Amino acid sequence: MKVAIPTDSGKVAPHFGRAPEYTIAIIEEKEVSKKQKIDNPGHKPGYLPKFFNEKGVDVMLVKGIGRRAVSLFNQFDIDIVTGAQGKIDEVLEKFVEEELDEKSNPCKPGKGKDYGIEKED
Repeated sequence: MKVAIPTDSGKVAPHFGRAPEYTIAIIEEKEVSKKQKIDNPGHKPGYLPKFFNEKGVDVMLVKGIGRRAVSLFNQFDIDIVTGAQGKIDEVLEKFVEEELDEKSNPCKPGKGKDYGIEKED
C-alpha cells in the first residue's frame, strides 16, 4: 500500500493542497518499507488527485479536507483518512496500527487560503 501525507517541516501540513512537500510511504506487512519526500507540484483544483493516482497512491493521510476534494480523490480510488497530525513517523505508525482518529476533520471552506504555495489563477 502506498500512502501520501502533506508535509511541512517533518509534520503533517494543515492544508493538504498547499503543503510545501508530501511524504510518500510504502507500507508492507504493517511496516513502512520505503519513505520519500516530493515537492508539491502545484495546487490547481482537481490536479492533485490525478497526480497522486499517477504516483500509485492508495491512501491520503490528512489533518482535514473538504468534501469536494474527498470526492475528487475518490474518483481515482484514493481513500482519505483524516485526523492525521504531528510528526510524519508518528502518523505513519498510528496509521499502521489503525489508531488515527478519523472523527477529527477541522477543514472548513477557505481555511487553507494563503497557506504555503500560492494559488494559480
